[in-house]
Amino acid sequence: MYKTLPCFACFKYSFLQLNFKVNYMSEDENVESQEQEESTLEPKKKYTFIEDIPGVGPATSQKLRDIGYHTVESLAMATARELEPIGVGEKKAFSIIEAARSAIGINFVRADELLKMRQNVLRLTTGSQALDKIVDGGLETQTITEFYGEYGSGKSQICHQLCVNVQLPPERGGLDGGALYVDTENTFRLERIVQMSKHLGLEPEEVVKKIIYAEAYTSDHQMFLLENADEIIKENNIKLIIVDSLTAHFRSEYIGREMLAPRQQKLNKHMHKLIGLARAFNTVAVVTNQVMAKPDVFFGDAVHPIGGHIVGHTSHTRIYLRRASRGPVRIARLVSSPYLPEGEEIFKVTENGIEDVSEEEKTSKHRGR
Repeated sequence: MYKTLPCFACFKYSFLQLNFKVNYMSEDENVESQEQEESTLEPKKKYTFIEDIPGVGPATSQKLRDIGYHTVESLAMATARELEPIGVGEKKAFSIIEAARSAIGINFVRADELLKMRQNVLRLTTGSQALDKIVDGGLETQTITEFYGEYGSGKSQICHQLCVNVQLPPERGGLDGGALYVDTENTFRLERIVQMSKHLGLEPEEVVKKIIYAEAYTSDHQMFLLENADEIIKENNIKLIIVDSLTAHFRSEYIGREMLAPRQQKLNKHMHKLIGLARAFNTVAVVTNQVMAKPDVFFGDAVHPIGGHIVGHTSHTRIYLRRASRGPVRIARLVSSPYLPEGEEIFKVTENGIEDVSEEEKTSKHRGR
């Protein structure tokens, strides 16, 4: 038996009909189709808790908390590989992270929209107008600012001052929020907080209530504290995260060239967690860093920060601090910034905290070079 095959004319007629329908679809139908397509790109729901995210049940949410993800914001900054310990597949991990990201509006944007979003970036005063000047008015939120220098250069003093300044109202250069202080060298002193608070006209008892403190005893403990900080940041309106110092434990625990690679990998993970928290909660992130001397350097400054390229690439703003020849005067040099030029200013560390230098004291600055 022979099968009847459709003729070529029938094929041609059907194709012409289809082409006619596509080309002459009504304008209203085109608009409606476009609106439906655009609506699928918009986030459908805002999730308050991680349990609200599709695919995250009670068991999964508990596992997420166990590995340090307590909020939707922190989960949005995660990677699929970081969710492997909870036992979900790569596909499910991606869907959970994408849902969290859609809830907080992480998407492709035009540059003009990005310019509007940059208006959400806030600035925190250091207490010195001169120091604020080289960082364009204060320390930015959503970025990491690194202060490095020799011992006694004023790194921890600046951190103490920032813990007080962040509680000031915006009109005084503050962020009206709290501070999270991770101390690795036992340098945090409440006595300095009390002195600085009184100088700014704040009640010391109220100031210390808004500082959340934790001492890190090892590098792993230091990483653990930051990995489990998201819920504390959200509940306490934290607007400043400080790690003082970033590299002390890593430097003492990972000794020798053969330990350099694992040390750098952990430092990289630690700093990316910090920047993730800073972006998710619109906070200022500050780290202090130790330095080392290079005896083979015959010209220029032989002092270099610890951490190599890993720390250098991840820190958005790097400020080098050093002492003047005598007295409380310190010299701050902006070494690196994504958009600001290098600059140098002086300030002083007194009983009141971080202050500007008078004109008389400025004349002695050049002697300390």
